[in-house]
Order: sequence, then structure tokens, then C-alpha cells
Amino acid sequence: MSADYYELLGVGRDASADEIKKAYRKLAMKYHPDVSDAPDAAEKFKQIQEAYEVLHDPQKKSIYDRGGDPMGSGAGGMGGFGFSPGQGFDMGDLFGAMFGQSASRGPRSRVRRGQDALVRLGLALAEASFGVTKPITVDTAVVCPTCKGSGSQDGTQPVQCSTCHGQGDVTTVQRSFLGDIRTVQPCPNCRGYGTIIQHPCGECSGEGRVRSTRTINVKIPPGVSTGNRVHLDAQGEVGPGGGPAGDLYVEISVHPHDVFRRDGDNLEMVVKLPMTAAALGTDLDLDTLEAEREGTTPDDAHVSLHVPPGTQSGTRLVATGRGVPRLRGGGRGDLGVTLLVQTPKHLDEAQRDLLRELAELRGETRAEGSVDRARKGMFDRLKDAFNG
Repeated sequence: MSADYYELLGVGRDASADEIKKAYRKLAMKYHPDVSDAPDAAEKFKQIQEAYEVLHDPQKKSIYDRGGDPMGSGAGGMGGFGFSPGQGFDMGDLFGAMFGQSASRGPRSRVRRGQDALVRLGLALAEASFGVTKPITVDTAVVCPTCKGSGSQDGTQPVQCSTCHGQGDVTTVQRSFLGDIRTVQPCPNCRGYGTIIQHPCGECSGEGRVRSTRTINVKIPPGVSTGNRVHLDAQGEVGPGGGPAGDLYVEISVHPHDVFRRDGDNLEMVVKLPMTAAALGTDLDLDTLEAEREGTTPDDAHVSLHVPPGTQSGTRLVATGRGVPRLRGGGRGDLGVTLLVQTPKHLDEAQRDLLRELAELRGETRAEGSVDRARKGMFDRLKDAFNG
């Protein structure tokens, strides 16, 4: 234990387990005797192995950090990798430690789940607010109608691979002074499937699926907004080998409306009001967003609002419960109506005389603008009260 294990791996004493593992991977690939031509590569590789075995084991690392011998008490120097002089060295153990992989995977299945699919759907504000059923066209992979997903011509079946004998893996052995180095790789003949399709289906070329365009009716719930997604189970891509289909996600995009603006679950609109109507008061009969839906009753298609006398520009009236239905239930938002009082621009002489007479009656012939000061807050009012 003359060498410093931390220096061998090029890490600090406060290095994390991931940092130690990354350093070991890099050095092991650099100094492996089958890779490096350096005369001291074998010795260097053994030292790196020993350092990693100690530092990646919390118990051995703790003993080493306290100055003890981590290889004592029956702990073999290379036991962590099943290596001892004169025995075979399994490359799968090394790569398993370095890359987290097992030595043998076995044959792969030709049948796999398909990918999820995403389509975007544009909706009018009324459709998004009150729900709608819309047809969408989807271009996805479907089960091959000729071979029904098997990938083989009718009457034929995949046969066992003669190279790997159905295992899906092949093992190669290389001789070195360390012993036999075994590596396990997917069979190049069958690509790891263990079987070979000798007579592929002519329509899908052995994939078990083909591209197709289909139309699906999507039910959009009331209250959706831009960015919401509707999930359709098993309506996405069919997997290789006719495997289970993935899911389909429909992402909503709501088009702007020329009258109504959505604010959460509320609908907002602006209504222009003549100056005389604002001064004298009036009643408004307005079309609602529901008027754009087929089959809407007259009561739902209209809303009546009272404008009290003396209403100022910017006043917001509220029609409770006439907004957007909440997506997860629990009623509806409100309809807000903001009034924009309009001053007449074009007056004839008779109208001007009437306004002058009104100004004289109200004492506003030489009226000047007044500054609207901000209202005092609670703390300001308390301060005034204490100051008398």
C-alpha cells in the first residue's frame, strides 16, 4: 500500500463516488494492456484496479482514510472483479463496473411498445370554453395489415439464428498475460434478436408496421386553454413487430377573439357608451360568447346589464357566472364588461348651444381639470389619527 490511491486515480480526498468512478473509467481504458503499448501499462492497470476497489467501497475507503490496511481481513486485492493470478479475466465484469452493464443480455424481443405522438389542434374561443368534439388527422405507424405484425410472409415463421443459436449474444475470447478476456456483444447476424426472418413481409419489410393516415374524433372538455393537452391512450405509434401503441397527446391552441378576451376563467369585453347614456343611465343587452354555439337558448345567448346614471369611463360591470366553465368543475367564471364613455367629436350649432346651457347650469363654463390624488392607505390614516 505504498502508492496513494487518490493520486493514482487523480482525484482529491473529498471526491464523490461518481468522480472516483469517472476517473477510474478513463484510466482503465487508457492503461488496459490490450489497448496501451506502454511497457508499464500492465502494472499501472493493476494499481488502478486496486485503487478503485478500495475507494469505491465505503468500508474499505474508511479504513484507508484512517491509515489502516483496507486489503486486510480477507479482502483480496482484485477480488472485486473475480480476478486472481492464473485465472480467466471476464471483460464483462470490467465493463459492468465501468458502464453499469451486465455481461449478457439475452435475445431481444421483436415486439416493442411504440412511441407517443403529439399533434396540435387550433380551437375557437367558444370551442375551448364550452367544449367540442373535433376530428383530427394523424399520420402514424399502424399494424401491417398483410402480416398482422409478425414481419414474415404468410405461412412462414422466423427461424433460430445459426450464429448465436437463439441466445442473441456472441462471446469472443482473447488471450493475454492476464488470462482469457471474454467480451459479450449482440449477435451481428440476427442483431440480438436470436431469430432471423428469412421471408420478410413485402409490405412492411419485416417491421410489422406501416405508415398510415387516419382520422380520430377528439372530445375536448370545457374550459381548456392554450398549452393544455388531451391524452388519448394507445392512439399513438404502433411499436415494431406490431407491438402495443404509444399514447397520443393533443395540444390545444386557442385562437384570439375579436370581442372577448379570456382572463383565467373570466371573460372580458369592452363596450363603448355615449356620454349621454353614461350621464343619464341606461340598460345594455349584450350578446354573450355562448351565442356562437349551436342550440344555445336566448337566455344564454344574451345578458342584460344596468348602467347607473353618472357612470364614468373605465367602470367595470360584472355578469356573475357568465364566463368560462372551470376545467375541473366547480361552476363558471364571470363576464366583465368595461365601459368606455365616448365624448362626441362632431356637434352642430344646436348641440353646442345645449352643451353650453348645461355647462352654465352646472357652473362649468370656465371649468378646469382637477388632479385626482391617490387615496390614503390604512397606515396613513392611522398616522393622521395619532397626530390629531
